Amino acid sequence: MDTIIRLYKPFFEASDWHAAVMTSAGLMTILTLAIMECLLSVDNAVVLAAQTQSLGDPKKERSALMWGLWGSYFFRFVAIGLGNFLMRFWGVKAIGAGYLLWMSVHFFYEQHVPKPTEETAKPAKPRSFWGTVVAIVLLDFVFSIDSILTALAIDNNPIIVLIGGMIGILAMRFVAQMMIVLLAKIPELLYMAYVLIGFISIKLALSLPMIDIEISNTFFSIFVLVAFLATFAVHWYNEKKKNA
Repeated sequence: MDTIIRLYKPFFEASDWHAAVMTSAGLMTILTLAIMECLLSVDNAVVLAAQTQSLGDPKKERSALMWGLWGSYFFRFVAIGLGNFLMRFWGVKAIGAGYLLWMSVHFFYEQHVPKPTEETAKPAKPRSFWGTVVAIVLLDFVFSIDSILTALAIDNNPIIVLIGGMIGILAMRFVAQMMIVLLAKIPELLYMAYVLIGFISIKLALSLPMIDIEISNTFFSIFVLVAFLATFAVHWYNEKKKNA
């Protein structure tokens, strides 16, 4: 019980809530996390939507996604508490930095060496309503590992990570189609997301005790803003070049 209290006590600290929702830096970080969660979760949203198709009833599909949403919130809360505790150990930080760097490098590698796609896909086996809900929650939990690690590398305030993650989960449910359309129009946004992950891995590695260089969240927010502007500039250039 004492261990559980130590893990989740920060979620009820007034100072952490004030830093998260009453300061411009906290709100900017929450917005950054929510945007990154949306960008990185588009494929996940498509997979989750596919889980509900076998129900064959739009009402049941919406209900399953809603139940799955609440289950995902609960497991996200549990995972952030554990992750925030583990990130206090420099060895876990080093592994996390390496994994985030691998994610970024692997993404760009796959753009040059794409995986072969199967010509025929096996039809999904029908599931019961609650079986679908359980599948959605489990998939959300697996998908959240990357985003939680990324979020904790940006800010170790669990309130900021929790709010940003919850907004991202909600957006993944209801804004997935819009994000798919946006990425279809501006595919460079996905590249930008993985550039940010690479930068976050460097930020996390620099915070290791033997290096002890802290990159402030203000600098990171400015970097994100510049990355967005650069992405739109590259997209405009590519479109102009294509039309020419």
